[in-house]
Amino acid sequence: MSIRIAIRTLMLSVAASIALTGAALADGPPSKAEKILAYRKALYQVIVWNVGPMGAMAQDKAPFNAPEFELRAERVAELTPMLAESYSPESKGVENSKLKPEMWGNRADFDAKLKDLVDRSAALAEVAKTGDPAKTKAAFFSMADACKACHDKYKAD
Repeated sequence: MSIRIAIRTLMLSVAASIALTGAALADGPPSKAEKILAYRKALYQVIVWNVGPMGAMAQDKAPFNAPEFELRAERVAELTPMLAESYSPESKGVENSKLKPEMWGNRADFDAKLKDLVDRSAALAEVAKTGDPAKTKAAFFSMADACKACHDKYKAD
């Protein structure tokens, strides 16, 4: 494991711990399902933190900065594979989740959509290394489409 990945994993753990500490103070120790949900939310928070600036660049709302785009794409590619473990069966029905319950009956479809996101995130990271704005933006929108496909079907508003 590279030092950068270890540091990012540590930061993600700290974010989840902070979220869990607040829950523990309010209602006692968190359940396993609550811990899993906190981890999931922390992952998505870090992903969104990195996708936002890429989206602004891809939509020409911010100047294209190839090194920054590459860094953020690499981060997202490292984080998206971690999402799978945040959807373990122990988290089924956990309170404050935005996951539609029908996901559990369509797990194979959900897992395929998640794999597509992981694959497209990895492809984005590779394309971003080229520094080519047009190809990088196209790969970003491809990854964003994978996000949307899952959100449209399995995320409650």
